[in-house]
Amino acid sequence: MPDTLTALENKLAQIEAQLNAPETYADPALFARLARERKTLAPLLEAHRRVQRLEADIAAAQELELSAGELAELRAELDEAREALKCAMLPPDPNEERSVVMELRAGTGGEEAALFAADLFRMYSMYADRRGWRVELAEMNRTELGGIKEAVFTVEGEGAWSRLKYESGAHCVKRVPETESSGRIQTSTATVAVLPEVDEVDLQLDMKDVRIDVFRASGAGGQKVNKTSSAIRVTYLPTGLVVECQDERSQLQNKERALSILRSRLYEAQAQRQTDAVAAQRRSQVGTGERSEKIRTYFFLRGQVVDQRLTGDERSFNLGAILNGDLDALIDRLRKAEQTEKLREQNE
Repeated sequence: MPDTLTALENKLAQIEAQLNAPETYADPALFARLARERKTLAPLLEAHRRVQRLEADIAAAQELELSAGELAELRAELDEAREALKCAMLPPDPNEERSVVMELRAGTGGEEAALFAADLFRMYSMYADRRGWRVELAEMNRTELGGIKEAVFTVEGEGAWSRLKYESGAHCVKRVPETESSGRIQTSTATVAVLPEVDEVDLQLDMKDVRIDVFRASGAGGQKVNKTSSAIRVTYLPTGLVVECQDERSQLQNKERALSILRSRLYEAQAQRQTDAVAAQRRSQVGTGERSEKIRTYFFLRGQVVDQRLTGDERSFNLGAILNGDLDALIDRLRKAEQTEKLREQNE
């Protein structure tokens, strides 16, 4: 333990020195990498220190012959600290500190699926507000009844990726639609894809491979909402990938947002190739939107949300709270389940 602590302290000191060096300030990519590394090492170092402090406290308590109850409390705290240290030692997610690009689409279920997608957009917007994150809409295609066929938006703020990454997949709703006169329960889906937001430091685009078209923004049913040509369509020529952005007020803002989303999609595809996956990560996240691929079901008559990735009593949550953006308890359980699985794999 002392050797590990010394090595971590020395490593952190080296990073701090590099971050303060003039040549680092002149290299944005290096600065960003070192800053991420520092943010990863700091909690690991603190976890080691906590274990060391508790071990010293227990040794001192035994010498002072403290009561069995006090010793038991210290040992329980040490067990908890050691478990936290194991989790801190797991390989970090390379995208941990990134903001995200979210893509929300209506799946099976027609107009009801679009209305459900609108409910999900509201849910994520309220959750972002609770966490102090900023939501910026890039593109939204609404239906006449207020549903959402497709929405692309960014969520910016500390911890956005580490928490929202669990939302990727097909979400299923079971309820009586407002459009259903017979009271029959309908099952519909919406898909969510979550991609890490990537800046120019991480992925530089060759603008010779990019075509930019300008057009007028429009609303539901083709109604014009902008009399000027401020909407942007970006096409990545090598693959034909298209990104549209029309929500910002100026052409320049739309262009910057569209290029940011394009970089995120290209970065994600590049990462997927590196892991030899057959399909792009975004498609593997959301599948086809079929009901059999769902990660979570929203039961309106029961007032429950059930996450299929969890087990037992821990998989059920209050519907009203979830739809109003109270997602922390659910996401905390998913994070804990992921850590438990990683620890199990590490010990095999």
